[in-house]
Amino acid sequence: MKKYFKYIALVIIGSLASCKEEAQKPKVTYDTSNKTSALTKTDSTQIEIADLPIQMEGTDYLIHPVGDLRVFEKGTKVRYGSSSVNDVSFTISNLGEFEITGYLQNLKFQKIDSDSIRPLSDKPVLILTATYLKALADKNLSQIMVYTLTDSDTNKDGKIDTGDIKTLYLSDISGENFTKVSTDMQELVDWSLIESKKRLYFRTIEDTNQNGQFDKNDVLHYYYIDLTSKKWEAVSYKPI
Repeated sequence: MKKYFKYIALVIIGSLASCKEEAQKPKVTYDTSNKTSALTKTDSTQIEIADLPIQMEGTDYLIHPVGDLRVFEKGTKVRYGSSSVNDVSFTISNLGEFEITGYLQNLKFQKIDSDSIRPLSDKPVLILTATYLKALADKNLSQIMVYTLTDSDTNKDGKIDTGDIKTLYLSDISGENFTKVSTDMQELVDWSLIESKKRLYFRTIEDTNQNGQFDKNDVLHYYYIDLTSKKWEAVSYKPI
């Protein structure tokens, strides 16, 4: 019994050490050789699937979330209602109030009176959230989607994942006009819609000391976007 508890203690310590090491992994790696790192070839064992389409209230478009089929280790007790068979989950996204979340490779858009389906992005990305600005649309303004995602291998580990810098994008509800509004190499902190101003405010953090981490020694940047403008551009402001 004593050996058993000793083993458990070692496992816990090892897990904590592993978590600490993972937490310290830099989000940015600076390559002094100026060589562009190539993304690792897609794993042939990964199977791309789509969830059933989603229609945001009051819109004329269906949104198809696309991602990789998730396979859990045998015996893993993870289930999503009737959406799992054995140890395979066929659910790749979750729907909240006007927001889609997950680890998605793409979103595809389809007008309800058409069979044509178009992708949001033609480049590799990992979409974490896709939010419909319903409050803005209710004021008879534009129907806009806001995305948080990673779009480049900033830590140079050969893949685009949550270990890379998170960025901010906008698009029309059709998936067109897909536009990056945050600055390259700045990590998105958060964003908020201010309805009265018809603006999207957001903050980013810049790794000014170039240690690969985003911490208290780095600089926060503050921006807003006029959502009534035909061209979405981030305007810097200084609240402090």
